[in-house]
Amino acid sequence: MKSEINRILIIGIGGVGLHLARRLDHEGYEVTVLEANAELLKHIVETSEFSVVHGNAMDLSSWEEVGASGMDLLITATNDDAVNMLACVVAERLGIQRRIARLRTMDFDNLNSEESRSFHIDLVVHPEELIAQEIQRLVRRSSGNDMVDVGNGNMRVLGLRVTEDSPLVGMTPRELSKRYTETYFRVVALARGITTIIPQADESIFAADQVFIMALTQNMDRLMQEIGVEQGRVRRMAILGGGLIGQRAAQLLEDEVEVRLIERDAARAEELAGLMKRAEVMHSDGTNLDDLIQCGIPDLDSFVATTGDNETNIISCLLAKHLMNRENREVGGRAGKTIALVDNEDYLVLSSTIGLDIALNAKISTANEILKFVRRNELVSVAHLHGVDAEVVEFQAAPNSPITQKTLGGQASFFREYGILIGGVEHEGRWEVAVGTTRVLPESRVIAICSSRQLRNVRRLFSM
Repeated sequence: MKSEINRILIIGIGGVGLHLARRLDHEGYEVTVLEANAELLKHIVETSEFSVVHGNAMDLSSWEEVGASGMDLLITATNDDAVNMLACVVAERLGIQRRIARLRTMDFDNLNSEESRSFHIDLVVHPEELIAQEIQRLVRRSSGNDMVDVGNGNMRVLGLRVTEDSPLVGMTPRELSKRYTETYFRVVALARGITTIIPQADESIFAADQVFIMALTQNMDRLMQEIGVEQGRVRRMAILGGGLIGQRAAQLLEDEVEVRLIERDAARAEELAGLMKRAEVMHSDGTNLDDLIQCGIPDLDSFVATTGDNETNIISCLLAKHLMNRENREVGGRAGKTIALVDNEDYLVLSSTIGLDIALNAKISTANEILKFVRRNELVSVAHLHGVDAEVVEFQAAPNSPITQKTLGGQASFFREYGILIGGVEHEGRWEVAVGTTRVLPESRVIAICSSRQLRNVRRLFSM
């Protein structure tokens, strides 16, 4: 089996396929897309640099046209589970060593099962299950808007909205480093409106910014107290929408949290009631103020909208946030947390500016899971930050690589030019927050923050 992935064949350009193709192309992979819908291809061909072929995955001549036998990886991303599974069988016969299938059926969630082995699938990705698991993670991590563990759990990234009375307002990363000397942290990313900023030392922080800070995990609780981040756990929540995502999220959380699952279709609500162990299923439209009040939203800590309509999810979250915050202010509690499923990527960049805490996108979550597999030979780990065009990636520095030749401060001009920030460095098992005098040694693990478009340049730093 080849040790590296360079040539990638993607079958299906709708949604996930297009998002993946563009990101992989930006990172320097040789990408070819096979798509059966000629109308869909017209716009793609005009706006994309990767290779696009009109053909059918069930036609062997199409496989020959794309040069399948020379591919390192197959990703099947059509909307047809049967096509995706059978394409993996064909790919194995043609010598493609690694095969990923996006499936909606949950019958193939165990890769060690005889069924999965018979279809020669190395990785099965379930979009609905990924989103449900992400909802579970975000509800569990209720402090701030988001929290991500990196460096084998030794370091943590916290995302939070900066309020008018926050001690961060008006400060720069350089000033913060002098103020918080015992709980030292780095500001690794900012979202200001629809703009993502990888901050330099003199970048000021303003009220309403979405700020991501990195610190040692052992210092995070104390740090949150010092900068005024509300802490606590979600005890009561509602999920609007009883589709596959809403159902799975409720099932994952019902043993930990008091869950109300709101479904507008009476027959589906009755079906869901029989599937839940503890979650309460409510038959309601749940999309206007009166419905939300009747569903008891003012008494909750968190509201998640997972319907199939972008506008419904966004508006219901904004209404729910108003109700939860009004009630919580009256009793001295903390602000309610809202999570919306948003399919339209144009809405994602606007979501945080209008008051949503977190917007989730199934295409992006699916692509991120697949990208972890693609990058696994060169990246130790990778995490995506919600609400910003930034990724947290963990590399291991190769001997004689550029990153090991100077202190981080000595490479500041390169970092500034390409929008790269080094957040943490490990050596001999000990992690530390990176500063200008930090020197990366060969074989050290390093956590970098950058946009996905800059990963190619980050790789240059860590390779020989």
